[in-house]
Amino acid sequence: MEESEKEGRIDEGREGERERARLFFSFLLLPLTPPMADYDYLLKFLALGDSGVGKTSLLHRYTENTFTGQFISTVGIDFKEKRVVYKSSRGGFGGRGQRVLLQLWDTAGQERFRSLTTAFFRDAMGFILIFDITNEQSFLNIRDWLSQLKVHAYCETPDIIICGNKADLENRRQVSTARARQLADQLGLPYFETSACTATNVDKAVDCLLDLVMRRIQQSVDSSALPLHECRGLSLDQESPPQGYCSQC
Repeated sequence: MEESEKEGRIDEGREGERERARLFFSFLLLPLTPPMADYDYLLKFLALGDSGVGKTSLLHRYTENTFTGQFISTVGIDFKEKRVVYKSSRGGFGGRGQRVLLQLWDTAGQERFRSLTTAFFRDAMGFILIFDITNEQSFLNIRDWLSQLKVHAYCETPDIIICGNKADLENRRQVSTARARQLADQLGLPYFETSACTATNVDKAVDCLLDLVMRRIQQSVDSSALPLHECRGLSLDQESPPQGYCSQC
């Protein structure tokens, strides 16, 4: 009897997750009102990672193509915006380019701000998980950030990419490319080595995440129902990773 009740609670929990994700993505598919007519989709991406890994610098490089070596710790949360035109490499959206307003949210990595930043997890469609290749502890903490996503993200299979940042500091590297890529492969996530200083792979990484999210939206448009059982995001409980990521990988 107790086992049956336990299974019932699990099924109810999963159904609740599906319903939250269904409502979440259905908002994206609503027709735009005239004041919003200068873009087709508003997407929110969240940058996560320990303090000092370069989240702010990476987002500045992507949105403004600028870089400063001065470290200024983010207090709480901040965001940058960028307008892009997305065109599916698979001919989605009828072959028409989609005007996307990207909001890239920059979170504080310090533990004392954790309760504040996790409140924004459910509003984000994609996640950029960043570590510093010159700081092994920031790499080890990736799994901790993933566990936070498991609790607070909008569904069980959010779209996530991993970035090993500060790739320009090769002489100070503590985490090898092979080691980082092995972890990413185990998790079934795209991996990029980025540098906000030199702009290496910054655009490519964010474009990959955009492609993953837009593919999920396209599946919703095509099927007129959210493809929660078919989406290519990471299942935070899965044992074997999905095959293939995005057109940028």
